Amino acid sequence: MRIGIDIDGVLTDVERWQLDYGSKFYYERYQKEIVDFEGYDTNQIFNVDDKLDEEFWREYFKEYSLNVEVRKFANEVIDKLKQDGHQIYIITARGSFLSHSADVMSIEENQQIVLNWLKNHHINYDKIIFSPEDKLDICKENNIDLMIEDKVDNINKISKIIPVICFHAGYNKDCENPNIIRCYSWYDIYSKINKLAKV
Repeated sequence: MRIGIDIDGVLTDVERWQLDYGSKFYYERYQKEIVDFEGYDTNQIFNVDDKLDEEFWREYFKEYSLNVEVRKFANEVIDKLKQDGHQIYIITARGSFLSHSADVMSIEENQQIVLNWLKNHHINYDKIIFSPEDKLDICKENNIDLMIEDKVDNINKISKIIPVICFHAGYNKDCENPNIIRCYSWYDIYSKINKLAKV
């Protein structure tokens, strides 16, 4: 199978990172607390306007990009998937014009940081695609058989065409249809893909 894999929220735990770093930033500067712990974006989590949200990301986007930890066993499972004969396509909105980096770094620097991060964390892949956040067309153009994703819009759109493994987060807990397979860890993903491959 050709397997598409998102980065933020799939290879990383962006939900936990935003809660941790957002809490520090918004409390220290503005005495703001978490309002919606199941929000997808920091402006929703902390109920702030775009100006404050941009201030947060200007402060922390590069820190996140360079130093966010990879999820446990992601590289190990991806290696197993490749050994099993699957092709791995990294499909990410980072490094595209939609990411938080416009005021922080160039698109080229952003993309290079992503490539270095993948290399440093031993994430092996066949192809990387820096895409806008609507990934349905990318999946069609690249004949992706299965997508691993966390963002609600992408999960709902892509699952109309191909199966989607939804990496569980509070913000995507309501995503449900027969083509959505909810997973909670990378070995859970591996188990589910093996079941799919046998069908």
